[in-house]
Amino acid sequence: MKIDAARIVFGDDDRAEILRRVDASLRTGALTLGPNTLELEAGFATRHDSPFAVATSSGTSALEIIFRALGVEGKEVVVPANTFFATAAAVVHAGGRVRLADVDPETLALDPASLEAALTPETVGVVHVHIGGLVSPAVPAIAELCRARGVWLVEDAAHAHGSSFEGRPAGTFGVAGAFSLYPTKVITSGEGGVIVTADERLRDEAVVHRDQGKAGFLGGDHVRMGAAWRMSEPNAAIGVVHLGRLDGFIARRSAIAARYRCGLEPVGGIRALPLPPGCVSNFYKFVALLDPGADRDRFKQALRDRGVNASGEVYAKPLHAQPIFADLPHGPLPHCDDVCARHVCLPVHSDMTDEEAAYVVSSVQEVLADHG
Repeated sequence: MKIDAARIVFGDDDRAEILRRVDASLRTGALTLGPNTLELEAGFATRHDSPFAVATSSGTSALEIIFRALGVEGKEVVVPANTFFATAAAVVHAGGRVRLADVDPETLALDPASLEAALTPETVGVVHVHIGGLVSPAVPAIAELCRARGVWLVEDAAHAHGSSFEGRPAGTFGVAGAFSLYPTKVITSGEGGVIVTADERLRDEAVVHRDQGKAGFLGGDHVRMGAAWRMSEPNAAIGVVHLGRLDGFIARRSAIAARYRCGLEPVGGIRALPLPPGCVSNFYKFVALLDPGADRDRFKQALRDRGVNASGEVYAKPLHAQPIFADLPHGPLPHCDDVCARHVCLPVHSDMTDEEAAYVVSSVQEVLADHG
């Protein structure tokens, strides 16, 4: 059996509906910022209990737009060291400065104590990243810390479509959240992103920034240093259809995660990342920790030899190990360095079968029995 690292799911009915919507765009000439975009924004806002949503060209542009709207130029923003390049890059592109903080090894997300130690008089904001689709139980405490210190909180929710903690969706704990609709995500628009916010001023700023900084779509002065960050109507059509599948996808991925958790529990050498009480994860990633000192590359190669392709890590290298970010200021980052070195992500698909999941578990068991 062969298990791919990722699988993008579009059934026959979904493809037909996307083609119908794209054909309508081609016939009418509404190719950007049209009815599909409006429908995606409305649906995304409703699903995530947010008053406003703004569709963008990517999750990265969604972040940069938020930072520009918040005025980070020349100011400091704290970012977890264990995140994707784009989280920090968006701050830098918006003119801000990045300071790194450590993560909680049980969630791979910001550690409140490390965050508090990282805050300086020059800090204006914090970015919390929902790694692998898990909304950390520490998010409310982090939001309260930010309020107490007078800094804003932005959520990088690129992984977290439909995820929640104690009934509160990802993207609603801070001033704004940024989601990615890249093809590998739980739902996709091909390329794209979405900003959610309850701040009407920030929504209005985002609408201006995404369209070259223009005061109005059909003309007007350029009033902000924006860019071509619009979502096209064909992309929005894909996003609308996939959004309708989100709850079903989460249910299937959750079922696979439960099988993995049960199958791995008695296995030595590997431990699944826990799912804390109150958390609903979309299981964009199923994260497990190998024992300290384990050879991750050898483990993954042994799985590939059995036809199982493990998903990409989150993340194999922390930001301070990336050449472009080697000079970012930070304190001790022991947890980040540890989890980045030894975690793995088992394949999870939105249409994965129980048989495929059982094969992954048995393959992991065999590899660890053979190689330790």
